[in-house]
Amino acid sequence: MQNFLDFEKPLLEIQSKIEELRHLKDTSENIANELSQLQEKFDKKLSEIYKELTPFQKVKVCRHQDRPKFNEIVKLVFDNYENLSGDRLFADDSSIKGGFARIKNKKFLVVGNDKGKDIDSRVKNNFGMAKPEGYRKAQRLFQIASKFNLPIVSFIDTPGAFPGVEAEDRGQSGAIASSIKNSLNVRSPIFSFVIGEGGSGGAVALGLGNKVIMLEHAIYSVISPEGCASILWRSINHSESAAENLKLTAQDLLDLDVIDEILKEPLGGAHRNINETCQHIKNCLLRLTTEFEGKTSEEIMLHRERKYLDIGKKFIEN
Repeated sequence: MQNFLDFEKPLLEIQSKIEELRHLKDTSENIANELSQLQEKFDKKLSEIYKELTPFQKVKVCRHQDRPKFNEIVKLVFDNYENLSGDRLFADDSSIKGGFARIKNKKFLVVGNDKGKDIDSRVKNNFGMAKPEGYRKAQRLFQIASKFNLPIVSFIDTPGAFPGVEAEDRGQSGAIASSIKNSLNVRSPIFSFVIGEGGSGGAVALGLGNKVIMLEHAIYSVISPEGCASILWRSINHSESAAENLKLTAQDLLDLDVIDEILKEPLGGAHRNINETCQHIKNCLLRLTTEFEGKTSEEIMLHRERKYLDIGKKFIEN
């Protein structure tokens, strides 16, 4: 049975009835009709719920434990992927993965946050929260892509950079700042996909793309709603209000010109049809690649520079 979120409780009740009927050995026409009616009721209720999601409900959707992670997306989007490890200075941080990838005859360099799929991998990957060595590895990959003129594809899904003492001791803020700086100097196009959480500087370090695309129920914010609530209201009980005011949804960010495009998710979220979600990502990536073919390195870098200098410009002019 699927894992349901708290606001999806009506769906759980319908799904439980469907499962009960499916386990009956009775294959009569009455049972088949009742199953059909229940499935229609389920689909209708699912549509009603997801048509009116609040910002904080979107936060919960993007954190869903079954939401597609880096390894799943890379496997379904690309025909081939070769992982590269290490920052050549301290260690390999498995919370950020990257390497060479290919779709038919098109070559890419892929980098992204990996939260992990089960308990063991989540702990190993530090729940997608990278340390300085993770960002240094990303910088190394950026430089390789720039040298060989490979388009960079980044997949962002992190609550933020790891806030531990050891990370700070090894220069966390400097590593993030260097990643941002190196992104601006890359001579090949960067396509950034926010597939889940886009949290704080840990997300921006991989998100300075020529094109920034978000999945429909992904979020992108300077701080989590809980973190914002604990600072402003001294209580996480105000997380819903924080989520509304942070303007962290894909729809808000498109209006603010922070991102360039929203990719529609299957009804009920990306976790309900991972294959369809990945096909949308693949189609978008191929379209963007074609758009930037033939552009010189100087044109690509200027496009990236203008994109970020122009954010908020329309609000100033108005």
